[in-house]
Amino acid sequence: MNSRAGSAADAAVDAKRFKRVLVANRGEIAVRIIRACRDLGIETVQVYSDADRDSLPVRLADRAVCIGPARSGESYLNARFIVSAALVHGADAIHPGYGFLSENAGFAALCEQEGVTFIGPSARVISLMGDKAMARRMADEAGVPTTPGSRGTVASAAEARAIAVELGYPVLLKAAAGGGGRGMRVVREPAELDLQFGDAAREAKAAFGDGSIYVEKFLSRVRHIEIQILSDGETVLHLGERDCSAQRRNQKLLEESPSPALGEALRAEIGAAAVRLCRHVGYRSAGTIECILDPETQRFYFMEMNTRVQVEHPVTECVTGIDIVKEQIRVAQGEALGIAQRDIEVRGHAIECRINAEDPARNFAPCPGTVHGFHAPGGPGVRVDSHLFSGYRIPPYYDSLLAKLIVWGRSRDEAIARMRRALGEMRVEGVTTTIPFHLSLLDDPHFVRGEIHTRFVEERLLETR
Repeated sequence: MNSRAGSAADAAVDAKRFKRVLVANRGEIAVRIIRACRDLGIETVQVYSDADRDSLPVRLADRAVCIGPARSGESYLNARFIVSAALVHGADAIHPGYGFLSENAGFAALCEQEGVTFIGPSARVISLMGDKAMARRMADEAGVPTTPGSRGTVASAAEARAIAVELGYPVLLKAAAGGGGRGMRVVREPAELDLQFGDAAREAKAAFGDGSIYVEKFLSRVRHIEIQILSDGETVLHLGERDCSAQRRNQKLLEESPSPALGEALRAEIGAAAVRLCRHVGYRSAGTIECILDPETQRFYFMEMNTRVQVEHPVTECVTGIDIVKEQIRVAQGEALGIAQRDIEVRGHAIECRINAEDPARNFAPCPGTVHGFHAPGGPGVRVDSHLFSGYRIPPYYDSLLAKLIVWGRSRDEAIARMRRALGEMRVEGVTTTIPFHLSLLDDPHFVRGEIHTRFVEERLLETR
């Protein structure tokens, strides 16, 4: 093992098979975790809010327990209630999925304190990499390129203004403690900075409980590339990259693997950099290194790390044949990965479309309601991860994701054709969804040629609506 600063909590634990895992999430990712546990012969306890009493995860789990009212702050974000439920129901471990408490260092520490295994990295590593300014510092130390910017968080708009003068406009203000586009503002000229700084800090404080901001140079027309990592504390593997450049307001809409923008040399360089960073911080579990890529210069820059399983992990599973969630659980049990980097082979091409209960014609407004009918597409190379069923009532309190439609093909062209067919077959009756938007994206000649960037959807597809 590489020498590094760390704690005993970061070291590989003795293998101990879990008997029961509590699922501290909802929706499709809860279903995904329950199925992985069942494959491994592990019982599941599903927590739920009043709004999710009749949900599919509750129906599929071996046990279910209500932890509070509909509001997430009183249920899925109530760390003590969730850990208490795990202890009462005899769960050996807690799987947080993504979102909610999945990257909450305090929650991971509470699990460690109460003797319940947190299926993810240690609280120390979550805290280290969850602070984006600190994560940039770790990347610098590991020799991973970072976008030019402040060395850490900035204390005031005046300090941000001074840094912006050094970097040159436009600059990007980013929340140090969060992600998903919240607490993020592009500042194109000095007159905008004070107002944008205040708005970003307030939004970050409301979303993450921390209004800290850092500044970096804004690069336009870049691609969003992320590397999937698996580590057991000794062996660190990368499973290739995902291209997540199809976004709206920094929210991902479609992901694919491999990226059409990378050649083999650059792919190997980014993968090696991601592994190097994970070794440097002592990472153990599944995780993702997110980067931006300048297609013109073919230079990449570290952006952030997600210390959890990603929404888009299925595309990597399709091209590598590796079940990331099961491996994540096995590592948490103290098992070694049992494979080497030379064993990882990316075959074919996979695409994922996020099917949301949103109306693209009304600025992607959420559309909660009752699903009167649901038909999932099928056939070769088609996978649907969803918690939908006919009669399901979509609550208005949570994320609008209904399903992830994933396809695999021998080539990117075949995957695109297969996705068009699958979207045409898919039926979600009773609510408006983003299916028509995805069909229009797949028909765009720039997308078909792989010539997109993170502003592509807003600049080309949405401006004509």
